[in-house]
Amino acid sequence: MRKLKLGKAFTLMEPGPVVLVTTHDGKKHNIMTISWTMVMDFTPLFAITTGAWNHSFAALRKHKQCVIAIPTVDMLDKVVGIGTCSGADTDKFARFKLTPVPGKFVAAPLIKECLANIECKVIDIIKKHNIVVLEAVAAYMDTARKEKRTLHSVGDGTFIVDGRKIDKKKLMASRLPSGV
Repeated sequence: MRKLKLGKAFTLMEPGPVVLVTTHDGKKHNIMTISWTMVMDFTPLFAITTGAWNHSFAALRKHKQCVIAIPTVDMLDKVVGIGTCSGADTDKFARFKLTPVPGKFVAAPLIKECLANIECKVIDIIKKHNIVVLEAVAAYMDTARKEKRTLHSVGDGTFIVDGRKIDKKKLMASRLPSGV
C-alpha cells in the first residue's frame, strides 16, 4: 500500500449523499448544499455538519427546522452552483430554477425537482463540532421520477454517482428493522 496524505483521508469516507438543505428565516427561503451527512439510527434521526460560514445556519439555529432534499445526478450543476454562492445575496430558488413546495410541518420548503424530501426539526446542535442533529417529521419520495441516481462528493471537487443496486435483504433480515 502507498501512504496517503493524512489531509486527504476524509476523501476515503466522504462519499455520503450530497443533499440540499432548505431553511426559512422568517422572511425568505434559502438552500445550502451539504455533503457531510449521517444517519444516526434506524429511527428518523440524521445529522449534518454546518456552521456560521453558511448563511442558512442562523435560520437553523433560530427556527430549529429545515428540509433535507435529495437531488439526483441530473441536478449536479445546480447542486454545485447552490454550494458556491451565498443566500445572503442570492435567491437560489430563482437562480437555479427550483420550485419551493410548502412543507406540512416546517416553514422550510421542499424542492419539487428533487427525488425525495425530508421535513426535519433541529433537536440538538453540538457546537464543538458544528453538528446539527435532526429528527425527521415527514418524508416524501417522487416515485414517478425517472432519474433516481444520487450523488456522492469525494470532497475534492469530484463526485461519485450511484450505480447498480445489490439486494442482500434476505441475508441481513435479522439485523433490519421491520418494514424496511
